[in-house]
Amino acid sequence: MKISKKILLGALLTSSLASALTLATVNGVKITGKDVDSALMNATQGRFNQVSMDKQAQLRKQMLEQLIAKELVFEDAKKTGVLKSQDFKTEFKKVQGRIKRELAIQVWQKKLLDKVKVSTAEMKKYYDDNKEEFVQKESVHARHILVKTEDEAKSIIKELKGLKGSALKNKFIELAKAKSTGPSGPKGGDLGYFSQGQMVPEFNDKAFSMDVGTVTTKPVKTQFGYHVIYVEDKKAKTTRTFADVKAFIEQRLKMEKFKTVMKKKMKALKDKSKIVVNEAK
Repeated sequence: MKISKKILLGALLTSSLASALTLATVNGVKITGKDVDSALMNATQGRFNQVSMDKQAQLRKQMLEQLIAKELVFEDAKKTGVLKSQDFKTEFKKVQGRIKRELAIQVWQKKLLDKVKVSTAEMKKYYDDNKEEFVQKESVHARHILVKTEDEAKSIIKELKGLKGSALKNKFIELAKAKSTGPSGPKGGDLGYFSQGQMVPEFNDKAFSMDVGTVTTKPVKTQFGYHVIYVEDKKAKTTRTFADVKAFIEQRLKMEKFKTVMKKKMKALKDKSKIVVNEAK
């Protein structure tokens, strides 16, 4: 499968349910999880979901701090009269002009896109011909406690020894919150589900070799430090059903048809217009 297909599939199919939970309030203005994730998707050009779960947590924290800072600056700008200054009004007028042009283009394109239709038969054929695209790799839901030294990791493992079931999980979460130096520490070390290759090799190999409901008996060393890993769940390799991916396929085929429509439309517009391109000297 081509890399471009993998990226598109990941962006559209990966479950990244943006939370409406309020993460911060700045002078009455709410900043939600959805605001943070949206800003991160823009900052990473749509590739945020390809980052490891541990890194995602770190980036979310950094972005939240940036959004708080922006809100503070905007509030101060209003209080100090920036919005009434001539410099602001001049620049705002320029931005309005650019937005007007871009928005008109977007609405024009949307009208053309809305006219493009894809039949169920076309979608089903694409699914049958490209099933390898919809294979979901084996994944693991793990938690971890990250510490600086091997002795610290061994001490944590010792505290967990003999525990099973919910008692083990609850104690692990408690220790992660208290001792983990990783960004996921406040969440009880929760890394969510990740597939093969998303984590660094040492961590990846160990997590996938463990049974559900178990903890590493020895510290796992990586470039970040020493990890104690708890495997909460595993999902076997599966192929998504047609019903699951129907919306994705419809959008993909619609965009392919739209490219053809746009090509014909642009040719027609050019043929009716006078265009002079100055040669660069």
